[in-house]
Amino acid sequence: MFTDSHCHLNFPELVSQLPAIRQAMAEAQVTRALCICTTMEEFEGVHALATAHDNFWSTVGVHPDNEGVTEPTVQDLLDRAALPRVVAIGETGLDYYGMEDRKGGRSIADLEWQRDRFRTHIRAARACGKPLIIHTRSASDDTLAILREEGEEGGAGNRAGGVFHCFTESMQVARAALDLGYYISFSGIITFKSAQELRDVVAFVPLDRTLIETDSPYLAPVPYRGKTNKPSYVPHVARQVAETKGLALEVVAEATSRNFNTLFPGVMA
Repeated sequence: MFTDSHCHLNFPELVSQLPAIRQAMAEAQVTRALCICTTMEEFEGVHALATAHDNFWSTVGVHPDNEGVTEPTVQDLLDRAALPRVVAIGETGLDYYGMEDRKGGRSIADLEWQRDRFRTHIRAARACGKPLIIHTRSASDDTLAILREEGEEGGAGNRAGGVFHCFTESMQVARAALDLGYYISFSGIITFKSAQELRDVVAFVPLDRTLIETDSPYLAPVPYRGKTNKPSYVPHVARQVAETKGLALEVVAEATSRNFNTLFPGVMA
């Protein structure tokens, strides 16, 4: 009934509990999950989850904040994207958050390697015809500009498309992402008391362009905030979407699962 469009089940705190996590998913009617890759080094483990379980799929990509890891070429990404049950490129994008404390006082100009990596992922996605999983944090202007520069504002047949995952940006950024033909995915953040502006974005984004996710093990929704997040918690995200839009929970569950099928046609293969 529900689909978790973004989780990290290969992370130690989750993979060690996988049987219990899968049981909880079944009990919560979370029927599918997309396992997200954040380094080339971890791809084999992420992909193994997808090949071992018929309701998991995987991606291939390198998170913008990961340093000191293998830098993929377009061909590296294409080789892995061609494997069974790999349905997307990413997560990829730009992260300029915490330039002082998280990035050692560097400037945005110092992060050209992030922008180069992002372009590599976009080119791979366009080459293989699989969508992008976009991470953008405090970097929306450059994220949108690079997508446009790389041809992502073309018609549906000329672009990779994809999803802005764990969306926390402004209404203006949401509108721009939708104009590019992208989907927008909301996480447990929308259940936080302080997130009214983000709930306004939820109300604005059309249901047929909306996905839901946990981003497990991070960002557990209320009433589990502060605890390890799990795919079985994604119905709480769906419930908040439903309340914000004035819809039945079942309507949101069906629509977001249908959107998942549309964006990732490989899950239907």
